[in-house]
Amino acid sequence: MDQPSFVIHPGEAESAAKRLGVSVLHLFPLLVNPAKSLARHPISNFPVAAVGLGSSGRIFVGVNIEFPGLPLHHTIHAEQFLVTNLTLNSEPILRYISVSAAPCGHCRQFLQEIRDAPEIRILITDPNAFRDTAAEENDGDRDENGFVRIESILPHRFGPHDLLHKDIPLLLEPHDNNLTLSNPGEMRNGHIDSSDMKRTALSAANRSYSPYSQCPSGVAMVDCEGKVYRGWYMESAAYNPSMGPVQAALVDFVANGGGGGFERIVGAVLVEKKDAVVRQEHTARMLLQVVAPNCNFKVFHC
Repeated sequence: MDQPSFVIHPGEAESAAKRLGVSVLHLFPLLVNPAKSLARHPISNFPVAAVGLGSSGRIFVGVNIEFPGLPLHHTIHAEQFLVTNLTLNSEPILRYISVSAAPCGHCRQFLQEIRDAPEIRILITDPNAFRDTAAEENDGDRDENGFVRIESILPHRFGPHDLLHKDIPLLLEPHDNNLTLSNPGEMRNGHIDSSDMKRTALSAANRSYSPYSQCPSGVAMVDCEGKVYRGWYMESAAYNPSMGPVQAALVDFVANGGGGGFERIVGAVLVEKKDAVVRQEHTARMLLQVVAPNCNFKVFHC
């Protein structure tokens, strides 16, 4: 635990908790502060960390990521990073979450895409940052570790239960969009192996969560050392908190790239439906031009 990572396996968590003489749940507040050092916050100078415990016993970390030169709505919130980290690692259930500051409404809404979201338990580690009347009124809901249910901080929620059939897989649940490339025989472009990158981006698009627009998309990115990262589009019932595929791939880069700036990204491939009502190409191109100006960006349709 000396150097916080973005995924902590059950054995590591239990060993660290044992050394400190606490339970894994009591370990949460101790992980939040060191995790804040992993945030990238050049605009706000306000680091935020979110730490989650999944049903597998793994602990996941999320932090806020800001992009100078881009509109603020491109920012990745710590809770969004956390949920993306869960999906990238195929974690089906989020049980507990601990955050350094009270989640904004944007993030409270995004969390609703998880099955049984109201029952997720949350702990805000900074007492000065949490003045939520609804949660204070439900203070009796706190368990012995100080966690309250998400429902306490979003009591009149709007979510997938309002728009989707109950059997449709939600954000963390396995699904396959069964997409194929429109023209799989296209040639390689520049220094990017388009065949490999396309396959990774297509695989990402097949994991995309877009039950409201039916416009899945996925991105594959490669850095200057040849390491590949991927991410996929994830929608919210409220639309605006949706997570773009490039942002999701940047989460993979931050979590698994071993540090370094986004300028290390030299290639990216987006796969999406042609003439989709929700298209990622223009936003993805703009974002990458700003954060990774040397990136060779290609788009393929499925």
